[in-house]
Amino acid sequence: MFRKRFYYIIQLQYLGFRYHGWQKQPTVNTLQRMVERTIAYVLEHKKFKVLAAGRTDAKVSANQAYVELFVEETPLDIDMFYPLFNQNLPQDIRALGIEETDASFNIIQSPKCKEYLYLFSCEGKFHPFCAPFMYNVGEELDISSMQKAAKLFEGKHNFRSYCHRPTENTILHGEIMHCEIKENDVFTANFFPEKSYLLQVKGEGFKRNQIRLMMGVLFDLGKGKVDIDFIKKTLDPNAEKITLEHIVPGSGLILNSVEFK
Repeated sequence: MFRKRFYYIIQLQYLGFRYHGWQKQPTVNTLQRMVERTIAYVLEHKKFKVLAAGRTDAKVSANQAYVELFVEETPLDIDMFYPLFNQNLPQDIRALGIEETDASFNIIQSPKCKEYLYLFSCEGKFHPFCAPFMYNVGEELDISSMQKAAKLFEGKHNFRSYCHRPTENTILHGEIMHCEIKENDVFTANFFPEKSYLLQVKGEGFKRNQIRLMMGVLFDLGKGKVDIDFIKKTLDPNAEKITLEHIVPGSGLILNSVEFK
């Protein structure tokens, strides 16, 4: 028997520091687990399914993320559901909006542009309260060289060196529309260091740990462990394959925005 299904898009915001990423796992706490548990509590049933526009890793936060909610048989009363859903979410997860859509929309396959930020500081230990939001390098960096190298990632490339443990089916080619290192004026707090920085990256899609590997090699450049020519080789499809291992912590990474085309 055919069961009618109703479709909704929910915009979320969350601090990922105490979660093991988005995707539900049997033995650890994840964002998907908390969102689904809250929905089930509000609806008083489990006749629904949730899909995310992307799966963030452990400790990664989101300023703007989207999930698609499929509800069986009975449509939502949005005016009743939305405030109850927000009220019962953990304090480090917030819904920013909800709207109805239809079966023609596919949140996974729909073309979108994502903007990520990676916040970091250097030259001295930062306040412990900063830990959920940024990474502290703890030594001086050549920011100017890092800024020049960041622009190398722009354009279409084979990102084989920037994909952690790819499979034979992994699509390694991709395009980055914008990549820049600049002083952080996006997220601020009175306990943040006097000066902090961010890597801003925009693209349609990213490989597993891609931005954290990009940030890792940029840190290595800033410390003088590699040079710009090395980074050029990692992006050269004709060069010998280079496997990068420096994956920076997820706590500095923020999914800042998602734009559907």
